[in-house]
Amino acid sequence: MNSPVSSIVFKVSRREPQLIAPSKPTPHELKPLSDIDDQEGLRFHVPVIQIYRRDSSMQGKDPVKVIREALGKALVFYYPLAGRLREGPNRKLSVECTGEGVLFIEADADFDLAHSGNVLQPPFHFLNEFLFDVPGSDEVINCPLLLIQVTRLKCGAFVFALKFNHTMSDGAGIVQFMAAIGELSRGESSPSILPVWKRQLLSARNPPNTTCIHREYDDFTTTIPFPLDDLVHQAFFFGPNEKAALRSYAPPHLGHCTTMEIVTACLWKCRTIALQPNPLLEMRMLFPNNLRKKFSPELIPKGYYGNGFMVSAAVSTAEELVKNSIGYALELIRKAKAEMTREYVQSTADTLVIKGRPGFPAEGSFMISDVRHLGWRYVDFGWGKAFYGGPAKDMFLFGSFFIPFENDKGEDGFVVPVCLPAPAMERFVKELQILLHSDLPINSSLQILKKKKTW
Repeated sequence: MNSPVSSIVFKVSRREPQLIAPSKPTPHELKPLSDIDDQEGLRFHVPVIQIYRRDSSMQGKDPVKVIREALGKALVFYYPLAGRLREGPNRKLSVECTGEGVLFIEADADFDLAHSGNVLQPPFHFLNEFLFDVPGSDEVINCPLLLIQVTRLKCGAFVFALKFNHTMSDGAGIVQFMAAIGELSRGESSPSILPVWKRQLLSARNPPNTTCIHREYDDFTTTIPFPLDDLVHQAFFFGPNEKAALRSYAPPHLGHCTTMEIVTACLWKCRTIALQPNPLLEMRMLFPNNLRKKFSPELIPKGYYGNGFMVSAAVSTAEELVKNSIGYALELIRKAKAEMTREYVQSTADTLVIKGRPGFPAEGSFMISDVRHLGWRYVDFGWGKAFYGGPAKDMFLFGSFFIPFENDKGEDGFVVPVCLPAPAMERFVKELQILLHSDLPINSSLQILKKKKTW
């Protein structure tokens, strides 16, 4: 396959996809997912990409062979991931632990990491080459739950790419699984953190009972609110200077706000201005809250690899969001985060069951998931930490990630991939430039990708 972007052309050769099963016999059983896992808004696959440089100490070792063997061993511990999802009454999902295995692809690319420029970073123009879209692999029911492709590069580096079914795991859970593969790759006999199922901890009561207000699951249409024939994918880097510039918009009484909170508030306002919605339309800023370390005593145990997060929603009309200061958006975000109590968690599970496992409202919604601290880059298969590690792209039209990243100047920060229609993206960039106090084009080193296709 020849793949041109700018002046770069390279060829990828792949072997046929194969199923990797657990290396030892595992139980055959039916395990229900939690009522957080099987909501409509998580019934999709998430692509992840890890890029590893050449390591002279691993000379003679084949990353494909090492990872494939360790994957089979890891699936002994994480055997539900080798099964298939089944849907029962009321759309309830369970995994049948069949031991059939996960999809694995071995590949080689005529590609040199040293000469790649800024190609191997969001929005990853070459994602399809490093993570082949096996026909049918995007299905949720009755198909493999993971697809992994390991691609050797001619310079001795390699790319590990993975696509996982979000109903089975969240980002923290899949990093835990990948870390287990890494430990077994490096010769350990078992993972240092053993997997825990216990999905009943995040399931509805009997009978379910909504006790909190859940604006994240309002009964709104899921129709996409704008045309899809001229979409732009662009990534924005936030380093020390950018974070300091945006933090200056926090009012004095909120000066202790987190980086996530202030940057999210700024992006929410910029995106709202860019989309030019009806002034009376309610805009929702959705953001997941990791429950793993939020409560004392803990709500879910160490080793839990299901979806251990709850989504909060900050809500405002477009008019109020646009005319007010950044501090207004920041206040709404902090208020929504503060509502995340144990009872809110239980009420969420109950509400999902009562409403028939709904998705998130589409029009006016924007979701940001902060994955900076999940440890993607520290997954080590024997070649050290990843040069880049994390989600491969934005969440299509309605969301994005904060992904740890080091720019070409060596500055540590994070990158935020965003997808918008072309005219809206121009307005978004302009508004963000204003907030950053800059007359220069921002993120000139990051790629822009226009996609004209039917999704």
